Amino acid sequence: MVTADDVRRVALTLPRTEEALVRDYVKFRVRGIVYVAISPDETLMGFGFPKEERAALVASEPEKFLMPVPSDERYHWVRVRMAAIDEAEMRELVVDAWRMVVPKRVAAAYDAT
Repeated sequence: MVTADDVRRVALTLPRTEEALVRDYVKFRVRGIVYVAISPDETLMGFGFPKEERAALVASEPEKFLMPVPSDERYHWVRVRMAAIDEAEMRELVVDAWRMVVPKRVAAAYDAT
């Protein structure tokens, strides 16, 4: 099980990331574009994910992944139960979501380090 502090530790190492508290959700964003959000009770983590692939992801592991709430369906977004993932999987989800919002050259520079 991962915690908000685990997510924070990963997200704040990613270039251009800033943390914000919006309506009790901890959000990590780049230039105002949110790529990870943690629910107020810290049980769910929403993250950027390609819209065209999310139904397959949720169907593959419905005990772990959830579709976004109806108001977020228009975004590239999916949710995961934080108790269902380990730190390695969380890191992969967070970094992949971050890659969706930064310029390619920033992601490439991160990969080079």
